[in-house]
Amino acid sequence: MPSYRLLIMNGPNLGALGERQPEIYGTTGMDTVPALVKSLLGPAASDIELTFFQSNHEGALIDRLEQARRDGVDGVILNAGAFTHTSLALADCLAWIGIPCVEVHLSNVMARQEPMRHKSLIGRHVIGIIAGFGIMGYALAVQAMVQHSRKSGDA
Repeated sequence: MPSYRLLIMNGPNLGALGERQPEIYGTTGMDTVPALVKSLLGPAASDIELTFFQSNHEGALIDRLEQARRDGVDGVILNAGAFTHTSLALADCLAWIGIPCVEVHLSNVMARQEPMRHKSLIGRHVIGIIAGFGIMGYALAVQAMVQHSRKSGDA
């Protein structure tokens, strides 16, 4: 029985990972994340329950974060997509829900052409940011979250 529950959330346009702009986001979909986590963490992965959620709607993401708080989820891995750079409401939610969160981006947002992608409104409310490693970023975020929890005594 898993003892550590993580919610992996994706924002707008990320429901088509593996198909959408493969030159930026790669050709691998979210279905590969559990295997990546297992290969990275080995036997420790069996103690982790991963739940996935994706929405193109800001309010649905906030509702799901609030539900995660009520459910006692141990951590959130969040790729908010474009909402990273625009959503004060999502940032406000992360500020109060009290769940450790790692921000993930498939591409290196700091190397992107559009200057607006260089700023994260949610970044100050997360324990860390992983960017530029494609789909592997989710597995790295799970590993980082587990290590953070062990360090703080939560896992």
